[in-house]
Amino acid sequence: MAENESERLEEMTSSETEGSISVESETESSSSVEESRMEETDAQPQNDEVDSQNAAESSASDDVPVSSEVEAEPIAEAEAEDEPAAEAEAETDADSIVESQGELEEEAVSELEDAESDQEQESDRYWFVVHCYSGYENKVRHNLEQRIETMGMKSKIFDVVVPTEEEIEIKDGKRRTVERRVFPGYILVQMIMDEDSWYVVRNTPGVTGFVGMGNEPTPLRPEEVSQIVKRMEAEAPRIKVTYKTGQKVRIIDGPFNDFIGTVSEIDMDRAKVRVMVSFFGRETPVELDFLQVEKA
Repeated sequence: MAENESERLEEMTSSETEGSISVESETESSSSVEESRMEETDAQPQNDEVDSQNAAESSASDDVPVSSEVEAEPIAEAEAEDEPAAEAEAETDADSIVESQGELEEEAVSELEDAESDQEQESDRYWFVVHCYSGYENKVRHNLEQRIETMGMKSKIFDVVVPTEEEIEIKDGKRRTVERRVFPGYILVQMIMDEDSWYVVRNTPGVTGFVGMGNEPTPLRPEEVSQIVKRMEAEAPRIKVTYKTGQKVRIIDGPFNDFIGTVSEIDMDRAKVRVMVSFFGRETPVELDFLQVEKA
């Protein structure tokens, strides 16, 4: 029995010892937990202080103005890098401007020279009258134009003209429009007179010579040329008059139809003719159009 009790006591003692050990371990663990919580609590203000300090420093760094020298350095470097390109571009622009100015000056000089050359040619070119065989005016003109082409004289011989005008002709009581040569046996040539041009014209088949004083061709005056051109460009056809003053004519139209009279006056500008008609035993002047009268 004593042995059993002693064993029981030992068991109880060992269990108590184990319980105290577990309590101690729990106590130690709780104390360690508390210590860690205290350490975290103590460390948190420090971390807050560090964070606030960092934030203050960052805000201070944002508020501090950047030095102009620091800013100027990259700008100066960029400007230094751009300076050669800008200078090259400016030189290119200047060269292009100079070239364009040179081209404009060359064009202006060329135009001025051309104008002077044209003016000299205008001042040297005149209309000359060339005599040829009558009835061969158009053939002579054709021959001369061919020679101008083949001999390369377009720069000295500019135009060849046979002056003509339209004309109304009355024959057998009928009217018809015909083309009449203003100067039969002559053609007009616009040219610069020198030895070469003279030779080309003078030696054209059908040409007998120039009209002028002696052997020197005489150009037409501007008013003479203007008058010839005006006759050629007239819109109304010219009426051919086959009668002269003092000749007998027959009236073919109007109230005096079939009367015979004598031409007393011819007005070419108004295309009128005055005829003296015997009426009731006395001479009476009657004014008629050219187309109302024909040669008796």
